[in-house]
Amino acid sequence: MKTNYVITIGRQLGSGGKQIGELLSRKLGIPCYDKELILIASRESGLGKEFFEKFDEKNSFSFFSNIFTPHSGNYLCNETLFGIQSDVIKKLAEKESCIFVGRCADYILRNHPRLLSIFIHANFNDRIGRIIAKKNCTEKDAKSLLEQTDRKRAEYYNYYSNKLWGMSTSYDLCVNSSVLGIEETTEFLYRYASIRIRN
Repeated sequence: MKTNYVITIGRQLGSGGKQIGELLSRKLGIPCYDKELILIASRESGLGKEFFEKFDEKNSFSFFSNIFTPHSGNYLCNETLFGIQSDVIKKLAEKESCIFVGRCADYILRNHPRLLSIFIHANFNDRIGRIIAKKNCTEKDAKSLLEQTDRKRAEYYNYYSNKLWGMSTSYDLCVNSSVLGIEETTEFLYRYASIRIRN
């Protein structure tokens, strides 16, 4: 009997990575976990979800603030929260086939026998356009948000995984969603996953 398979998706802000994960989950008939992990981790740990929201990969994580903020307790708090979130990800992957978006899931599940790790990036102008459309903001604000979010995701991933966020050597497959568009990129990944994992 085959073990569950897991797909992890790292992504640049505005690349459509989350949308692709959700579309792929529907095509494969498996759940996709993103922010849902915060609620599950909160419920299983008994801690308020606000702790996990503050710890979230794009909100407030900073390796340097953990080191240089005196008497904050952030370092131990972040390590503890990462451990709780990691346990949740491992339990879900053991229970069922699923997709995880972000949160170092590829590193956390690195020993999973049927793991496919993907990173989705996109052309700069496409990313800016998606952020403006979604946030209804100016181009200047979109650029600022893009830079801040990508930096924080990189800090989070590089610190916990000891790998480099967005580098091809850190993943099984890196895809530029601007080449095919969201729907065709999803279709491509569906075919790829069917060959790599499902069969």
